[in-house]
Amino acid sequence: MRNTVRALVAGAALFASLALAAPPAEAHGPSRQKTTQEITLNATPDEVWAVIGDFADMSWHPAVAATEAPAGAEIGAVRVLTLQGGETLSEELTKYDATKRSYSYRMTVDNVAALPVTNYSSHLTVMDAGGKALVEWRGAFYRGHPNNDPPPELNDEAAIAAVNAVYQAGFAALVERFGAAE
Repeated sequence: MRNTVRALVAGAALFASLALAAPPAEAHGPSRQKTTQEITLNATPDEVWAVIGDFADMSWHPAVAATEAPAGAEIGAVRVLTLQGGETLSEELTKYDATKRSYSYRMTVDNVAALPVTNYSSHLTVMDAGGKALVEWRGAFYRGHPNNDPPPELNDEAAIAAVNAVYQAGFAALVERFGAAE
């Protein structure tokens, strides 16, 4: 019995020393990605905010065919964006401050066919840059495929490229409307 206990203790000690000497395990899964895009427009911040500041109206963005937002722009309101290709995105307003010309929202239902990301949140702000409107659009998200070895269309690069494309298309529409500041 005593030899059995000694053997168990020795085995446990050997196991513990091997575990301590082993290299740390590598983390698996995706990392949260972030992107920030900015543009300065040839308009006042209030003029630009009048166009993009209504959470319930995304008609200014060329990728959006229709916006349905029955609760308007109250915190917790949900808008459903129907995209030009027919896919939909559902987003919830999480913060809104008209005096700071900013709002934040998050996607409530992932739709990787429409946007190859998950757990997407975003913040849109219009700031004063010497009388011109500086628009900042920030996003944070995970790639569309949650496991290791994602397919190319759902990897980190595809997610970042897709979100940046959404922001750039919106900015292009704003430049067409207001002009870019020089």
